Formats: sequence, C-alpha cells, structure tokens
Amino acid sequence: MRVIETISEMRRTCARSRDTKLALVPTMGALHEGHLSLVREARKQCSPVVVSIFVNPKQFGPSEDFQKYPRAFEADRAALEKLGVDYLFAPSAEEMYPPGFRTSVVVEGLGDRLEGRSRPGHFQGVTTVVLKLFEIVQPRFVFFGRKDAQQVRIIRQMAGDLNLYPEIVTCPIVREPDGLALSSRNAYLKNEERQAATVLYRALETLRSEILAGQRNASPLLASMRQVIESERSVSLDYAEIVDADSFEPVMACRKTCYALVAARVGATRLIDNALIEQAGDSFTVTL
Repeated sequence: MRVIETISEMRRTCARSRDTKLALVPTMGALHEGHLSLVREARKQCSPVVVSIFVNPKQFGPSEDFQKYPRAFEADRAALEKLGVDYLFAPSAEEMYPPGFRTSVVVEGLGDRLEGRSRPGHFQGVTTVVLKLFEIVQPRFVFFGRKDAQQVRIIRQMAGDLNLYPEIVTCPIVREPDGLALSSRNAYLKNEERQAATVLYRALETLRSEILAGQRNASPLLASMRQVIESERSVSLDYAEIVDADSFEPVMACRKTCYALVAARVGATRLIDNALIEQAGDSFTVTL
C-alpha cells in the first residue's frame, strides 16, 4: 500500500487509473469495523481502492471535539494494508486548505435541519471536503455508511446537481453485539456510559416492533422511542424524527421509504443512529 500526502501526487496516481473501477472510501481515521466493512465492499467491487484519512476541521463547530477527535494513524495504516488497499491518501489540513482558501459548498434545504440544525456549518464542511476529494481522486465509486444517512443524502444531491462522476454506494450500519452502532466517538464513552448508549438501539428496536405490529402513525412511534431514551438518566435526547428518505422532511405516517433518526448525548458524547423503513405492498421492513 502506498501512502500519499499531497494532492498533486494523488492526482497523478489516480490519472493512471482513470479507465478502471477506481473506488474511494473517505474517512476521518480512527478506523473501526464499520469503516473496514466499507473497504471490504470496495475491494470486492472495485480496483484500485483509495482510502482517505483526513480529520476535516471545517466540519467541526467551535465547541466540538476537533482537537480531541481520536487519531490512530499507524494502527489505521496497518489495518488498511492488511485489507489490500492500494493507496492511502493522508493530506494535512494545510494541503487541503492552503492560505487564502475561501470556497465552500452548500446544499440548500437538506442541510439546515436535524444534524444541520444541531451542528451549524457541519454539512457545509462535509460537502466542501467531499467535493475536493472527488476532484482529486476522480473515483468511479465512493462508499459511505448508512449510519450517516442525512450526510449521504446531501452528498448524493451535490453529486447529482453538479454532474459529478462517481456512483455513491451506501453500505449497512455495523453494530456491536448489543446493538450499539459503531462510531469513532464510542471511544469517549466511560463504562457506564457505554452501557447506557445502547438505549438508542433499544429505541429503534421498539419502533421496529411497533411498525411490524401495524402502527404507521409517526406520533405514537416517536412517543415510544422518546420514552425508551428518557428512561436512561445519563442520556440527553437531541432529536428523534421520522422523515421522508428523499426530502428529510418529517412525515405524519410511514409511507414508502422513511428513516427513523435519533441523536443524543451520552454524558459528553454525542451519538447518532437510524433505522431504514421501507414499504413493499402492504408490508413494511425496518432495517437497523
């Protein structure tokens, strides 16, 4: 595996692979099994495979955890090499945002609610860096995890609006045996907080059970989710919503394809999770 730190070298390298099924897996490092599952899927479908590790300062707010965000570059590099990744792109902040950098990308409408409301400027930072990565690497396929469902929807919108080349591939959420969705931020959790954090999954399980039992109206479904989450005193709910999978607007009842989204603070750590709700005829499936 070759480690590349400059944009110019990454561009030259990828130019030689332009007619191949080149894949990109964008990450901020501190890799866990969720990230590695994306890499495995990219390796299965594509060649060559580029993984980027860049802790993007522009997607962190002033009071967020940029400075303490977990960084484990050597362990990440070893894991990616073991999986047969071809190139690891690991630029510095100065390389990605040189002095005088002034441009940002805004996807209007989709990014000002839910995570966008709770983390102002977050999606602007995400879309800006993702567009830069698309332009630098020129991938044919890009792999993201479904845990960041709103982010993936916004990136799809940006790619379509700007006629960008890559196909966006969304992969399943990877969970611990007790249901907790894998996240680099799970490393912040103390032992008792780690146990309490499973309440997000338990709330989504409750929603799934009620939908499969025939409930379709959003209000009672959300009330049940909130009741489960509020049972954990160390957990502070940010939002719980059921939204249309395309517009990300709240829905009154589950129809066609929706997401149940939840965000909460467990101690000082903010976590997100979701369930995908899909209709097939008169029946529904709920994927956690």
